[in-house]
Amino acid sequence: MARLKVEHLTFSFGYKTILEDIGFELQEGEVLSVVGPSGGGKTTLLRLCAGLLDRQEGLIENSFETQSIAFQDPRLLPWKNVIDNIAFGLKALGVPKSEQLQRAREIALRFDLEEDDFDKFPKELSGGMSQRVSFARALVTKPDLLFLDEPFSALDIGLKRELQNHVIELIGKKEITIFFITHDIMEAIRLSDKILLLEPDPGRIVKTFTFDRPQSQRDDAYVYHETAKLLSDPYIIETFELELK
Repeated sequence: MARLKVEHLTFSFGYKTILEDIGFELQEGEVLSVVGPSGGGKTTLLRLCAGLLDRQEGLIENSFETQSIAFQDPRLLPWKNVIDNIAFGLKALGVPKSEQLQRAREIALRFDLEEDDFDKFPKELSGGMSQRVSFARALVTKPDLLFLDEPFSALDIGLKRELQNHVIELIGKKEITIFFITHDIMEAIRLSDKILLLEPDPGRIVKTFTFDRPQSQRDDAYVYHETAKLLSDPYIIETFELELK
């Protein structure tokens, strides 16, 4: 089975240590999230695991054949229309043009984009539509490993739940493995098999939480109940500085 394995990972910018002695494993078919306060090194950890930053100390082994990333900022190419933005990764993989367009159109419709939107450019899209396009672009290549860097944080409640449901559908079909960065504990509980709590300054994993119930069976009552439990955990209280002053 494919896996992402991290051991004794330490990373610094200049004289400042951002991450210290990070270690975990993400197995094929799992959803692992990293939660913690803003500025604690979560995105740096994702970029290291995704190969966007060079490792300095420690070990990162990634045996997944394909991967893609969806960021908080959609990062669409402004000179390409919706369909060409979605198909961009397929083009990089050498997929024939006709198949690129067909697959891009199919997934665009699945993400509730209208055919009238296909020829629009990013400047003509709302924030929600841009994020739909970003998600479609990340998933159209059918990656084995999907990196998510807080992609829901700027969305309204309805669109957030809609995109989360797309992810839950993929998880239920055992079609994907996910490494997920978020500061939203409820979101992490809704989607994750395992949550790593990252304490800042420098970033260290101080506790791991696991969830056995299938994501498709995690209704709001379950999520609220588990969130209340986590919010009473001493490590969560200390890491997020939740104590009343």
